[in-house]
Order: sequence, then structure tokens, then C-alpha cells
Amino acid sequence: MKFGIDRLLAEPDLQDALKGRRVALVAHPASVTADLTHSLDALIAAGVNVTSAFGPQHGLKGDKQDNMVETADETDPVYGIPVFSLYGEVRRPTGQMMSSADVFLFDLQDLGCRIYTFVTTLLYLLEEAARHGKSVWVLDRPNPAGRPVEGTLLLRGYESFVGAAPMPMRHGLTMGEMGHWFIRHFGLDVDYHVVTIHDWLPEEAPGFGWPSSRIWINPSPNAANLNMARAYAGTVMIEGATLSEGRGTTRPLEVLFGAPDVDSAAVLAEMQRMAPDWLAGCALRPCWFEPTFHKHKGQLCNALMIHAEGSFYDHHAFRPWRLQALAFKAIRNVYADYPIWRGLDFKYEYTEGHLAIDVINGGPALREWVDDPAAAPHDLDQLASIDEAQWRAEVADLLLY
Repeated sequence: MKFGIDRLLAEPDLQDALKGRRVALVAHPASVTADLTHSLDALIAAGVNVTSAFGPQHGLKGDKQDNMVETADETDPVYGIPVFSLYGEVRRPTGQMMSSADVFLFDLQDLGCRIYTFVTTLLYLLEEAARHGKSVWVLDRPNPAGRPVEGTLLLRGYESFVGAAPMPMRHGLTMGEMGHWFIRHFGLDVDYHVVTIHDWLPEEAPGFGWPSSRIWINPSPNAANLNMARAYAGTVMIEGATLSEGRGTTRPLEVLFGAPDVDSAAVLAEMQRMAPDWLAGCALRPCWFEPTFHKHKGQLCNALMIHAEGSFYDHHAFRPWRLQALAFKAIRNVYADYPIWRGLDFKYEYTEGHLAIDVINGGPALREWVDDPAAAPHDLDQLASIDEAQWRAEVADLLLY
């Protein structure tokens, strides 16, 4: 198997197309070749004329631990080229940034989730490339969550940096495929190429998206392993809640919740009573942790750990978005007055006027379902199933693998 970057380095025809052109690289710590050489180093060593680099959220180095921590522009100390931040003073590349190259190589490892901001970074790059007459090449990488689709479609008026367009939470595409959808959906006129992955089989066991031949490197500080990548389309919603998502521990975003005042055994029992089939495809394990920073810092929290890995993982049965929704619903049923949601004073990704949980979900439907005593699991399942079917049909002709 070869990822897009490995094909570019191995195939002279691809490199020939870059000769005589200034090249920019959009990258992060997981932008590495099969032998773990960073893409920036590998491209320059191969003679590609790299004239600038770009870092997304968490930075080119991946050193910014928390959300909403900005990175400044800098000059690369080894190569002397500018390194522009796309999560600093701007999220969208400026005209000056776009003038630094002719071809923009996008080599970001994604998690297959709408809210993971690298998706929106790709859209903004495509829009600016269309405006400035530049080329964009996606050096494609696997979607570690595979092909399953889950969640409701983002509603108009809820667009944000974690919600680029009307797509579901778990979109099932690679970044190369997503670029094609963006171009069609927004009617962009841009020179776009995908250097496809060679021999990627997204439905092949045991990885079901992530090949066993490649090691995992964090694309962002809290994306520590494949288990997190699989669970993320559900656990990311906890960022809109007062409950802990495990930040400040060694296994962030691999728990359904953590709190000092919630009994995980009672919540799990309620989840099993309401919708036992929504717990399928993984194991849930009660555990304890004390965050060293972030929510509930220094407090002992009871939690439910997700294990979507090893013999516990069933790729086709695991539905993290429904699983997380069910955990919220169970907490609401067990603790009727529990303040689950963060308030309007918490401006998630700098948005105004919407609760963080609604920004994350691209609309209020999930929160309203959780808070409605009369709403049953079937109601949310029916709502999401319609959107999921629509998305699958919409992107079916764009699948490259």
C-alpha cells in the first residue's frame, strides 16, 4: 500500500508535473511517508521546490494541546521558508499566503468526522485557490473510521469552522473524495488533483479503514490511537457538554463521559434498558480518572471507557454518534436536572448565538431529543437515517476506492 505522499515520491510522472512550479505543503505531525520521514523533509530531499508550508489547527508541529489555541506564523529554522498558520490570525489563507506558491499539496491525516477542522481547512484552501488561480493536490490518506456514515446533516445557519457544509458527523470519505464533493457542492472552478492511495481497501479487516501496515501518529495531540479515531464522531460531542471528554488524561475522547457526580453504572444500566442495540460493536468499561487540566481538573471522575478495538470491535455494528447520544439521554433520565450542556457564554470555535452542542451537531435536533422526556431512541434513529441515506446517495459517484 502507498499513501498519496509515497506515490508522489515514487512516481517520476507525478514529480515531473511539479517541475518549474513553486510548491506549498499543508501538513501536520502525521504527514509522514511510509518510513516516517516528514513530508516536508521528503519533498525537499526529492528536489521539489517547496517555497512555503502551512499548519492547520494545533500547528505544523502539532504542539498546541487544547482546542481554540492559536498558532503564529513563523519561518522554518531548517529551510528558511515561511510557515503560515491556518489557525491563528486567520483560518482562511490570505492573498499574500496564496502568492507564496503555484501548487498547494494538502497532506493532512483526517479522522473521517465533519467537526475535525482539517475538513474545513481543505474547503477554505479550495475556495482561495479558485479565487487566485492556484492548483490544489490532495495527497490522499485513509479514513481511519472507514466508510460508515452516521449523523444528521448540518442545517443552514449553523455553518462554522467545525461545520463547513451540509454533511453528517461521520462522512465516510477520504480528503481527496471530500475535495471533489466540495467542488461540486459549492460550484468551484479550481485546478484540482487527487494523488490516490494505492491498494486501499476500506472494508478490509482488521483495520476497516486503517491499514495494519502503517503505524498511528497523532494528527492532533488528543488523537492518540485508532480507538479514538473510531469513537470520535460520538465523543467529540462532549466538548459541548459540562461532562469531561477525558482531556487532561492519557486517553482523551475515548470515554462517553466523565464526571465527579455521575454514577457510570447507573447510566450504563439506563442505556441498556433504552436501546441495547445502540451499544453494539464495542465494549464499555466503567473507570475512574482525575484530569490534570481542563474540565473537573483535580477531581475524581467516574466514566465509561469505549473499547472499539480488538475482539470487541464490530465495524458494521459500531455507531459512535448514536452511542454518545444515548449516553446523554441516559444521564438526562437518571439525573433529570443535570446541567449537561455548556451555555451560550462558551463560544465554541468563536461562534455566536448557538449552544456549543448545537454548533457541533450542526443544529439543535440531538439536544432537543435528549431533553425531551417523551422522545424515544426510535425518533432520533428515524431522523438520522433519512439524512444518512441522502448523504450516501449524494456521494456515491465520488468514491475513489
